[in-house]
Amino acid sequence: MRPAIRSARAAILAGGLIVSVLDIADAFIVHGVRSGASPVRILQSIASGLLGRDAYQGGAAMAALGAALHLFIATTIAAVYVAASVRVPVLARRPITCGFVYGLGVFLFMQYGVTTLSRIGWRPPAWPLVVNGVAIHMLGVGLPVALLTARWHRTRVDRV
Repeated sequence: MRPAIRSARAAILAGGLIVSVLDIADAFIVHGVRSGASPVRILQSIASGLLGRDAYQGGAAMAALGAALHLFIATTIAAVYVAASVRVPVLARRPITCGFVYGLGVFLFMQYGVTTLSRIGWRPPAWPLVVNGVAIHMLGVGLPVALLTARWHRTRVDRV
């Protein structure tokens, strides 16, 4: 028997951590194989969204900032789903379908919203990166968050 997730905070933190690890592992593998980018360079690219191209000159400190930003974004993604599930119960009742849809929505929001507003701006990605991006966001972002949220709803102690 799996332990209960007794609070929304626990669901959010677990979701954020799992999403962060799965998504960054995918980035390390895909971009490492595709372009030879190192994990430090990939994390610096996350920081460059906030600080611009200077982030690539910042060494380990910029990589650490990129990791922190990535974890913050992943945790925010989890928090939005958990909070929405309280008002929209189907999100917890149908976690697989809703998780896939949420992951696709997160991909589109990150690709066309966040990246467009970042300091480096939007560039059209190559199709293999789009396919990979959609897949990791559906399977490694939306689905884990939705499944954790559904588990939290099943095991909540604050039900009336």
